[in-house]
Amino acid sequence: MKTLLLMRHAKSSWKDSKLPDHERPLNKRGSKDAPEMGKLLFKAELVPQVILCSSAKRARLTAEAVVEQSNFRGEVTYLDSFYLAEPETYLKGLQDLPDEIERVMVIGHNPGLEGLLQILCRRVESLPTASIAYLALPIKQWSELNDSVVGELVQLWKPRELKEAKKEKKQKKK
Repeated sequence: MKTLLLMRHAKSSWKDSKLPDHERPLNKRGSKDAPEMGKLLFKAELVPQVILCSSAKRARLTAEAVVEQSNFRGEVTYLDSFYLAEPETYLKGLQDLPDEIERVMVIGHNPGLEGLLQILCRRVESLPTASIAYLALPIKQWSELNDSVVGELVQLWKPRELKEAKKEKKQKKK
């Protein structure tokens, strides 16, 4: 059984219209959400061993925040091929992983990540910015991963829902 964490990059800025898409940074909300998701991974004891990340600036900044807040000690690999990738590209990147790796995080973009989630879980779910989908995959080797593998969506965390839950918890304490 392998664990796959799919994370869409945090919210990016459109402030500078002259910037190429690949170089857009995170906006204020994205800069808050990404570290929170890193903390969540730490608390849930789901810190990955490896992170495969799009080379886009917004994805790299998301990865850096997750690394810092989750106490991640592994290797982050930035891949140009994961920039606006299709599901097949993500699958190919995962198939090449060493089999001793049990838990991997992919940080990328929609619609490719949502497509990958749909292929691997046979469910349609939205992945808003900074969301994390936690999948359990019934494989022993990453090379076995393909579009016929049916995994289980164990959990889906969305920053907005987490903020609302925190807010409700605070109100109940009052």
